[in-house]
Amino acid sequence: MSEPVTTWTPDGEVTRAVREEQVIEALKTVFDPEIPVDIFELGLVYAIELDDAGAIAVEMTLTTPSCPSAQELPLMAEEAIRQVPGVTDCKVSVVWDPPWDQSRMSEDARLALNMF
Repeated sequence: MSEPVTTWTPDGEVTRAVREEQVIEALKTVFDPEIPVDIFELGLVYAIELDDAGAIAVEMTLTTPSCPSAQELPLMAEEAIRQVPGVTDCKVSVVWDPPWDQSRMSEDARLALNMF
């Protein structure tokens, strides 16, 4: 199990059970079945919120509203995050604003998909 992380905020010292980097690493294990790039590098993850007790909230989108994986990708993301030590709860919400576009992809994703 990972050690709690202490960070400083304007309100003082805060100890968190989970680091954002751990959540990102978990999200990088989730791949759209039709695209050989993980959802984080595709730019589908818009926000990650962590509370001190280990509850995680993620806002993500899909490449299109008619994405064939619309039902399974958020569930896959939630399942991956729940595997992170210290996570006590997780909620993944799909949002459509702002709409996803290719500019949100990382350089690695563009290279993997041959999109320059």
